[in-house]
Amino acid sequence: MSGGPGGTDRFQDRIDAGQQLADAIAERDVDADIVLAIPRGGLPLGREVADALELPLDIIVASKIGAPDNPEYAIGAVASDGSAWFNEEAIERVGASDDYLEREREREARNAREKAERYRGERNEPTLAGKTVLVVDDGVATGSTAISAVRLAREKGAERIVVAVPVGPPSTIDDLRAEADEVVCPTTTSAFSAVGQFYENFEQVTDEEAMAYLYEES
Repeated sequence: MSGGPGGTDRFQDRIDAGQQLADAIAERDVDADIVLAIPRGGLPLGREVADALELPLDIIVASKIGAPDNPEYAIGAVASDGSAWFNEEAIERVGASDDYLEREREREARNAREKAERYRGERNEPTLAGKTVLVVDDGVATGSTAISAVRLAREKGAERIVVAVPVGPPSTIDDLRAEADEVVCPTTTSAFSAVGQFYENFEQVTDEEAMAYLYEES
């Protein structure tokens, strides 16, 4: 890693972040049964973590709900089963209406469901009942997508849920700790504006690249 904003370190790319995240998870002695990556950006890290810990890799899909005039600013997220999590403070700040939220919830739930089906193809959805799962992404900002993923895993019967991300702001990590059983985050800093600022290379991962990580054998 090289020097980054606020004196923090920057990951070379998602592979580097995944390797460092795997090391951090191993140091915590997390005894998991499966790695669930959030597509698309979480899959390169998920592959590194799954290979390092010799665990199966699958996906858990949640889609963020953006603000009316700023789709990149997450005010909530919805999982592939339609369950949603909303950031009430953010919603009040941007003035999103109930009609807007319901319309976006339905649209993003459909997007998440279609993405899960497209990525898995003929593969069956993994059984999570009674298992310890590692939910992996390339970082968190508001945490809305990760929180929705945690709630989906909980709904599907996961016994223990560990969120593992390489970087995030302290307030979001605290929010995640309230949802998950454990959070592993090697870089937590208040000098935070976006996940990409902590990467030398943060190019968008295409669906094709993401699926290649999912089906790659270690």
